[in-house]
Amino acid sequence: MHIILGATGHIGSVLIRLLAERGEQVTGVTRNRDNVAQIEAAGATAAVVDVQDTDALRALFKKGTRLYLLNPPGNFTGDASADEKQSLSSILSALEDSSIEKIVAESTYGAQPGDQLGDLDVLYGMEQSLAMTQRYVTILRGSYYMSNFDMDLRTARSVGKIFTLFPVDFKIPMVAPADIAHFAADLLLEPKESTGLHYVTGPGDYTPHDVADAFGKALGNPVKAVTVERNKWKEFLMGAGFSETSAVSMMNMTDVTLEQNFEVAKTPKRGTTTLEDYIDNLVKNQEHEMA
Repeated sequence: MHIILGATGHIGSVLIRLLAERGEQVTGVTRNRDNVAQIEAAGATAAVVDVQDTDALRALFKKGTRLYLLNPPGNFTGDASADEKQSLSSILSALEDSSIEKIVAESTYGAQPGDQLGDLDVLYGMEQSLAMTQRYVTILRGSYYMSNFDMDLRTARSVGKIFTLFPVDFKIPMVAPADIAHFAADLLLEPKESTGLHYVTGPGDYTPHDVADAFGKALGNPVKAVTVERNKWKEFLMGAGFSETSAVSMMNMTDVTLEQNFEVAKTPKRGTTTLEDYIDNLVKNQEHEMA
């Protein structure tokens, strides 16, 4: 049986459906009982478990053989990195003496050790810890999620602007979470001995200007990308609800991306969802919900 963490997220919600459609036994994990119906509608069994509840998670892991490991995002209004490290510690502890044979773990482009590097440091630590487990492990390093722009729809619609920490002409590898789910499904179904490190991105790289244009096309009104000046990053992030600690981590991660201070995949796996298609679907889905 496949156990999927983050079963109602952008990746997990697609992944459980893909596996169920292929006739696989799937259990989707959520900490919110209100999500049970959504998981069951996708053809999976729902398990209501908080990943920081190590004992409950351990009991669940004894029922499965393959695991999709997505460490949940921390609360950015507090210390997001500390939250994520606590969740990861619980997941790794729960794996001990479990029946899980193969793990497909979601990591990120740029994963590396470093002080106050947020996800980059946390997920690098995850990779290193999994390398020492007695299980078959595959790592998926995804590029910048297109779903990060979901929160920009509000200002794109209301004031015709999106705000970014990047220069408007800075190209960034981007991927739709649903495309990651398709690759993850294939990797979970491979022989357990098939392991490795895979980079996953979309059909092309895009700039914030491209994002604004995609919003403008989908909304039928011009949208402009506006770069937040470096000396105003912290103020901007804290104004958006980030704690000072989480804001500093986000700033440091942005600097890593701007400096291209990480290994770049020469032959990444490429999804098929374009930025325009993703933004267009985002706008249509919101309009459907508002109708």
